[in-house]
Amino acid sequence: MPSSSIPTTPVGRCRRSSPSFLFLFLLGSVVPRPSLSFSPHTIRPLSPAPTVHRRPPLVGTPRRGPRPSSLVALNGKKKKGGGGGGGGKGGGARGQQRPQEKQSVKDARFDAQTRQFMFTITDLQKVLPDKSKQILKGINLCFYPGAKIGLVGLNGSGKSTLLKIMAGVDTEFDGVARPLPGASIGYLSQEPELEFATVQECIDPAVAASRALLDEYGELSAGLADPDLDDEGMATLMDRVEAVTAQIEAGDLWELDRTVERAMDALRLPPGDAQTAVLSGGEKRRVALCRLLLSQHDMLLLDEPTNHLDAESVEWLEQFLARFKGTVVCITHDRYFLENVAQWILELDRGQGIPFEGNYSAWLQAKANRLVEEKKDGQSRSKLLKQELEWIRGNPKAKGNKSKARLGRYEGLLAAGAPDDALGHDSRIYVPPGPRLGDVVVEVSGLKKAFGDRLLMEDVEFSLPPAGIVGVIGPNGAGKSTLIKMILGEDQPDGGEITVGETVSMVAVGQERMGELTAENSVYEEISGGLDEIELGTQFVQSRAYMSWFGFRGGQQQATVGNLSGGERNRLQLAKLLKAGANVIVLDEPTNDLDVETLRSLEEALLDFAGCAFVVSHDRYFLDRIATHILAFEGDSKCHFFQGNYGEYEEDRKKRLGDVAIKRIKFAPLINV
Repeated sequence: MPSSSIPTTPVGRCRRSSPSFLFLFLLGSVVPRPSLSFSPHTIRPLSPAPTVHRRPPLVGTPRRGPRPSSLVALNGKKKKGGGGGGGGKGGGARGQQRPQEKQSVKDARFDAQTRQFMFTITDLQKVLPDKSKQILKGINLCFYPGAKIGLVGLNGSGKSTLLKIMAGVDTEFDGVARPLPGASIGYLSQEPELEFATVQECIDPAVAASRALLDEYGELSAGLADPDLDDEGMATLMDRVEAVTAQIEAGDLWELDRTVERAMDALRLPPGDAQTAVLSGGEKRRVALCRLLLSQHDMLLLDEPTNHLDAESVEWLEQFLARFKGTVVCITHDRYFLENVAQWILELDRGQGIPFEGNYSAWLQAKANRLVEEKKDGQSRSKLLKQELEWIRGNPKAKGNKSKARLGRYEGLLAAGAPDDALGHDSRIYVPPGPRLGDVVVEVSGLKKAFGDRLLMEDVEFSLPPAGIVGVIGPNGAGKSTLIKMILGEDQPDGGEITVGETVSMVAVGQERMGELTAENSVYEEISGGLDEIELGTQFVQSRAYMSWFGFRGGQQQATVGNLSGGERNRLQLAKLLKAGANVIVLDEPTNDLDVETLRSLEEALLDFAGCAFVVSHDRYFLDRIATHILAFEGDSKCHFFQGNYGEYEEDRKKRLGDVAIKRIKFAPLINV
C-alpha cells in the first residue's frame, strides 16, 4: 500500500476493558508511568524501582483527572442502577436510569481526553480470520508526539498486524485504535504498490504541497513589482509574502530540489525515468520509503524499512529519523538501528504489549532480568541476552579480534561437534558440519562480469580460507547476487577464473523464500519429509525438536506453508536447507524478516559452524558478529576484499576513500567484453 495521509483510523467494536487498565487510568497520577509495562492482566515494573522523570513519557496512559462519564466509551461498560447511586446529590429517583448518551458525545469526550497523544490504543484485540489464534490481547497504549518506538517480537507475534491496524488497513479488530484528529500518518508496508508509471512520478506528489508554496512565493514576488499596486494592496501582499516565507523557512524548502536529490541518492533509487512496472520488490520498497520520508507526515509507521537497503543507506535513514520531529513506530531486525534511533522498545509477547523506555541495549538488560523472574527458559535465554549485551558494549577492537580468532580454530570447530546442550534445547539452532575442507575452498582471480551494457565487476581477487565467513556488501544492483550465482555454478563469468575445492559441499539459501518450498505442505512435512528423526551430521534428532530450534513449536508445526508470514518462510527455508550437512553455506540476505531472537540463534550457530560461509547482507550488527572477511562492491565495478568484520572495514574504507557522500551506484564503461 502506498504511503498516504490517514486522517482517521477506523474504530473496532469496543469490549469491556480489563480492571488493571481501569485502575491505571484512574490512578495515572499516582503510579509513575514511565517505569511500568502494562497488559490486561498485570502491572509489573521493568526497572528495579519506579523513577520520576521530569519530562512526560513518550508512551503511557491518559492522565488522571476527575472520573469522567466517558469511561463508558473507553471501557465498554455501563453503570448499574441510577446516575449517582441513589440517595445522594444528583442521584435521582431510586432505580431510575439516566438517558443513554449518544455515541457522538462519547467520541467527543474520548477526543478531549486523548488530545495530548499522537495515537491512542485501548483494549485492542485481534484474532486471526480462521479463529486459530488470538495475536493481540487487550493492548492499551498511548504515544506522545515525537516518540521514536522500536517494535520487536517473534515472527508471528502480531507486529505487522498492529501497524496495519494503526494505519487503517486492517479494520477487523476489537477495541479502539485512533490517531490524533487531523494528524497525517504515513505507512510503509512490506510489499508497497506504486500507482504511477515512473519513479519520478511517484516521488513528485510527496513534495507537491512544498512546490506549490515555492510557486506561490514566486508569484507573490512578481506581484510586488506591479506598478499599479496601491498601498493597501501592497500591505496585503507583503503580509502574505511574510506568511509564505515563514512556512518555507520552517520546512527548509529553499533547498527542496537538493533535498529530493539527496534522498533519492541516499536510498539508491533507480533513475527518475525508470518504469515502475519492471522494478524489483526491493526497488519498489526504496521508492515507497523515499516518497514517505519526503511527505512530511506527523507520524511514520515503518514495517522493516531497512530491508533491501545497503549499510550506507541504513546509516542515512538513522540520521534522518533522529532529526525527524514527528512520531515513529518501526518494526526492524536491525539491532544497531534500534540502538541508535529508538527511545522506546515496545515488545509484543504472547499477545501483550510491553513498553520499555530506553534503547536496545537497555531493553536487553531489562528483558534478561524479566526472563529470570518469569523462570520461562530463564537461565538459557537470559544467558544469551546477557552475552549479546556484553558484545554490544564491547570495544570495536575486541570485536574484530574475536572474528580473526575464528580463522585459526577450524580443526577445533570440526572436532567439537554439537554443543552439549544443542540437540536437546528448544531454541538454539545447530548447523551440522559437512566433510573436512581441504586447503582450497573458493579462490577467485581476475573475475569479470557484465550484464547488458553494464560492467558489474572486473579484476575481482580473493581466497576463502577454511573457517572463513565472508560478508558480501554493496548497493542493490551492484552484482552481489550475480557473484553468488557464479560461485554456485549457476552463471558463468565473462573473464577470470573461479576455483571451488574438490572437498567443498555447498548449500544455498536464496532471497526467493517460496522458490524451494511447497505451499500445500505443512511445516512438519516440509522439514521432516514425514520422518520422525532428522540426521544432522553423525547424530539424529527428533524432527519436532529440530523444528522448535527455528521457532516452530506446537500447533505451528502443522501450519500450511502457503499461509506463513515472510519471516516464518525465511525460518522454514533455513531449517530445511541447513540440515543438509554442507561445509560451505551461501546465505543471500538471511536477516530479512527474521525476528531478533532467531537472528541471535543463527549468529551463534554460524560462529560454531565447522565450515565456511558467504553471507550477502546489509545488517551491520550481523556482519560485525560473524564476518572474518568483507567483500565490498564499492562502485565503478570495483570490489575490495578485506580481512576483518564490518566495523573494521568501514574504518579502512574511510582511510582509503575518505568520508564521501552517499551516491547511487555507478559502473565502469563496458569495453572489449
